[in-house]
Parts: sequence; structure tokens; C-alpha cells
Amino acid sequence: MKRIYVFSASLILVLILIGCKNTPNELNQWEPYNEAFELEDNANHPISRMQYKRIQSKHSDRNTLFIPFKEELAEFTQADHDTLKTLILEQDILSLQRSIAAGALSYETLTLFYLYRIYHYELRRDTFLNAIISLNPNVLIEARAKDRLRQKELEHPIYGMPVLLKDNINALPMVTTAGAAAFSDNVPQSDAFLVKQLKDKGALVLGKVNLSEWAYYFCQGCPVGYSAMGGQTLNPYGRRQFETGGSSSGSGVAVAANYAVAAIGSETSGSILSPSGKNSVVGLKPTIGAVSRSGVVPISSTLDTAGPMTKNVVDNAILLSAITGLDSKDSYSYASQSIRFQGLDTIQMKGKRLGLIRNFAKDSLMQVAIKIMEEAGATIITFDPPEAALKQFRKILDVDMKKDLPLYIDSHGNRSLGLDSVKDIVAFNKKDSLLHAPYGQGIFERIAQDTTSAVHFEPTKRKIMQEAMNYFEIPMLQYQLDVVLSIDNRSASYAAAANYPALGVPMGYQADGQPQNITFIAPSRQEQKLLEIGAAFERLTNARKIPKEYN
Repeated sequence: MKRIYVFSASLILVLILIGCKNTPNELNQWEPYNEAFELEDNANHPISRMQYKRIQSKHSDRNTLFIPFKEELAEFTQADHDTLKTLILEQDILSLQRSIAAGALSYETLTLFYLYRIYHYELRRDTFLNAIISLNPNVLIEARAKDRLRQKELEHPIYGMPVLLKDNINALPMVTTAGAAAFSDNVPQSDAFLVKQLKDKGALVLGKVNLSEWAYYFCQGCPVGYSAMGGQTLNPYGRRQFETGGSSSGSGVAVAANYAVAAIGSETSGSILSPSGKNSVVGLKPTIGAVSRSGVVPISSTLDTAGPMTKNVVDNAILLSAITGLDSKDSYSYASQSIRFQGLDTIQMKGKRLGLIRNFAKDSLMQVAIKIMEEAGATIITFDPPEAALKQFRKILDVDMKKDLPLYIDSHGNRSLGLDSVKDIVAFNKKDSLLHAPYGQGIFERIAQDTTSAVHFEPTKRKIMQEAMNYFEIPMLQYQLDVVLSIDNRSASYAAAANYPALGVPMGYQADGQPQNITFIAPSRQEQKLLEIGAAFERLTNARKIPKEYN
């Protein structure tokens, strides 16, 4: 009996070992935790907007994000991730395409790599960034199809590249929430025009990222990067230490942490430039009309635009070229010039004339950047811009949002929500204000009560936009400038009202480690010039560094 027992035990051990080898790992599960200590820790933060009332979302369960990928994630290990890092992490799109063409990578593996990173970091209490609101449940199936059809369909380098979208951009089969509880069931009528452009060129929509709720035009003085649906987005360079910037907070954070090849953000006044600077990524606010706004939850039809957020300038050019196009349903849309991404690595800074707004001349990182560009042959002219107070700039947004949001709901959103206006959303939130709007909804309440006529306000709006244009145009003509230099989003309202495109490129890091961008601003429809000068600067400085905890 003893020998039979030993034999049986040995057999059982062998079977267990075999089972361990072939059985996928159990997925980790996120469990909500008591965040009181963290809130208390931030209660005395020197930036009042970082004195949080809430970090975790009370409206979503992040475990559900990974259900469609359960089997694949269970079989993908940290060792697999680490083996692929040199091929994927921080690599530009053209490098990734070369690795795929050589057989070292596939679109499926690339997509799974990013899904694993999101899973690995977002389910850990010490590393989560609250960057993701939803994931495309079909993305791995779509990636496999891209692998099969690559030889026939690859005409644009965005083909097969996993891209994340700010969650105010319609992309089926996912809902479009704008971060708001009121829009938690907003299944859109169709993809946004820019998403159709992406899909037509073969891009993979990986998922949707968090944002400042209603694109940070909802509550007054509230934290950037907070939404009811996504919780508080955190900065990978300093969680709860640095702001994420907004409103495209999740877009900047996700790109910085290498959660995707690239992301799309949107800007009305600073919402791409701000999080790009705070997260050390390249962000472009295009000329209004270069990228269609159809199917994008609006603030202002006068000033809104979507734009690319990437780890480098060449990827920014590639993504911009993929989303531009004439849309007959957007009255501002135009057939934009072809964006060239080839040859950006050959553009020189020599001979460029750059205007520096005097207010930014004493910034230490700007001083270093100026010296580098001057040594490379650029001419820097410091100037004082004309006076432009932009009084009632905020009124443009109030008047536009009151009329534009109902138009979005009717033409692109889910009509069955029973929400037809800003006033309806205010009433919805008041049913449980602590849950839906812990920082209040002061801006929405103001908009709901505003009685300003869009027709009567039109002359004032035109005056504001002319003042903003003079702010740049007069010195640019006087000094024959190629671009104007700024920092992060500090000139964003002027660029917005003037309809001047702006490109933020990593410039370096402050003494405490906080990232900062240099911003190049050019006249309307001169995105190509911005990308060329931005690429030259990037090559001279190579300033971007991956966040240490996400390496």
C-alpha cells in the first residue's frame, strides 16, 4: 500500500506541474480602497486644485475593462513584456512598422503589449493613473485582421497602430461619456469623422481615455483631470504631486506612460497644450477646420479642434495626416494641405527667425532652449506683444456651448438619454450632486442661466478674434518671424481666438522633476512649418524622458 501511495503522489505531482505549465495565470482584480489618507495627504497641497475630494471613480469598475482580453492577458507575462520593451517602448511609428515588416513584431503583439501595460499599471494601487475610461473589446480581433491583410492594405504608417481617444470623441462600439455620469449611456449614432479617417487608414482604436469632465468647462476651480466616470487622472512624473494638465489629461498621461502608440486630444483653449507640457509629450493644436469636429462633444464650434498627442514630432505629423480631411458636415472644415512626415529628420534650425514673448524670457528652461537654438543658427527676437485683453473671451464659450451641445446630442449622440440641453444636465446632476458633481457645476449653471443672443454677441466675438490675431500678426510681420515662442499653454487663449495652430515639444524638467514644453505658434494653416521647426528642436535637445516608474 505504501508503494502505491508514493506512486500516486508522484503521479499527482507530475499532473500538477503539467497543469501549472499549461494553465493561464489568474488575472489580478482591482478592489476599491479607502483613499482618506491620500486625500488628507493632499489637503495642504500648494496648488488648491490638487486638494482632491475624490480620486477613484464611483461610477465605473476598472475590472470590466479587461474581461474581453482575459485569456490573452492571462497568457502574457511580465517576461514577455520585458522582452518586447526594446522593440516598442518609446519607439516611433516608422520604427514599429519596420519591426513588423521584419517579422520581429505583429500588430496583435503590439496591441497586447499596450493592453498588458494598462492592465499591469492600472490595477496596482501604487501605479494607477486613472488614464483609461474604456477599451475597445474588439481591438485584438481587429489587430489579427490587420496582420492578415497587411500586404494588401498598408498604405499609411498609421495602419495597425493602437491609438487612444479622448472620451469626448465618438467611436463605436464604445460609449462617449465626456467624463460625465449624465452621459454614461451615450452610445453614439456613428463614429466621429476623424475616427472614420483613422479606421479608413487602418488604425486600431485601442480605447478611450479620461479627461477633465466636459473638457474642463463644467466646474470652477476644480482639479484638472477629474471626471465622474474616470476619477482623478494622475501624473506619471509625480502622482498626486504634479497636475496632469487638462482637459486632455488622459491623452497626455497615457502617451507619457506608453499605454499606446499615440492619442487624440481636443482643445478649445489650452486643452492639448497644457497636458502635453505637464506630461512631456508632443501636442499639436491644429488650425480650426483642419480636423473635423463632427461627432466630438463640443464646448465651442468657434474654437474647438481635435489634435494629435505623441511621444515625438514625426508621430505627431503621421497622426495629423491621418485625421485631417474635408467634412461637409463641419462648416469650418477645409481640405487641408498634405502633411509631410518624411524628411522631418533633415530639417535644420539654421536661418529660422523665432519671436520670444518677453514675459517668458526669464524662464530657466527657455533660456537653455534659446541658447541651443541660437548655437544651431536660429535668430531669436524678444518682443513685447500688442495689448490684447480678450475681454469676454469666456463668453464665446458660454454662448457656443449653450447652442452646440444640444446639436451634438441630436445629430451625433444618444437621443434616448432624455437630455437635450445644458439645463437638463444640471438637473440630472442635482439629483445626487455629491456623486455626480463633487466639485459643483458652477460653469454649467452659469451657461444654463445665460440669455445672451449668439447673433447679438457676434460683433464682440469678431473683435476678440481680431485682437488675438493682432497679438501675433503685428510682431510677426514687423520682425519677419517664422514662429512665436511660448511655454506650455500660457498663450493658448490668444492662439485659440486668433485661430493660430500651436505645437508643444518637450523642453526639459524643472528642478522638482516637473516637465515643461516649449510651444511654437504659427499663422493659420502652417502646421507643416510648426512640425519642421519642432522636429529640428527635438533633434537638438532630445529632452523627453520616460517616467521612471513606467519604464
